[in-house]
Amino acid sequence: MIALVELADRQLSSPLGRASPLLKLGIALGWLLGLALTTDPVPPAFVTAVTLASGLVLGRIPAARLAAGLAPLWAAALGIGLFNALFSAANTDPSLAVVAQAGPFRLTEPAVVAGVGLAVRVIAIASVGVVFGLTTDSTRLVDSLVQQGHLPERFGYGALAAYQAIPRLADDLATLRQARRIRGLRGGWHPRLLVGLLILAIRHGDRLALAMDARAFGSGPRSRFRTVRWSWWDLVLAVGAALVLGVALSLG
Repeated sequence: MIALVELADRQLSSPLGRASPLLKLGIALGWLLGLALTTDPVPPAFVTAVTLASGLVLGRIPAARLAAGLAPLWAAALGIGLFNALFSAANTDPSLAVVAQAGPFRLTEPAVVAGVGLAVRVIAIASVGVVFGLTTDSTRLVDSLVQQGHLPERFGYGALAAYQAIPRLADDLATLRQARRIRGLRGGWHPRLLVGLLILAIRHGDRLALAMDARAFGSGPRSRFRTVRWSWWDLVLAVGAALVLGVALSLG
């Protein structure tokens, strides 16, 4: 079932929820670039710990919901680290220390270190993304990008409308399957369903484009129904994020 993430008022009114979405996006990208500069597992582990603590305390995210969002991404990260450790080129070097061996397969110490470092970095990136998604309203994010980031309105609100139309694809798919059953065909998966979904998506896109043109998007200055402003809390959050990244890199 395709559905949008619904955020509770508790999360939206939290310190992280009230912060500028553009600032939070910049912090996430800054941490991502910072972690790309090191292969040591300690910095991403530190960033992960700070991110989870911030999500629970500053974002007021329920622990169960945070764990549910992190579980599949962390499992994928561990799989990536294990795959890279098993098939690392360092395993073919006979001069390196062997950690484990099963028949012709060797697992050397540098391969394990590289695999763990990659897995922890992916875990850190996934954690930042989940906490960002669970404390940021999509509409406020686009408002921040348009007002504070000067993103073109036609592109920003068009992307928002497309994102909010994702659940409609599930309804369209259910309708197409029911139509096939009425015709005596199987209601399961069939390649022709993709053609029907594509046609319906094009029709929805045409209606959306006409609606945006009727509201004169991109034609000039517009009034704001929801105003996003910078605050002192944004400055505190930016300084704190810079300090966290600096400490993390120094630990490595």
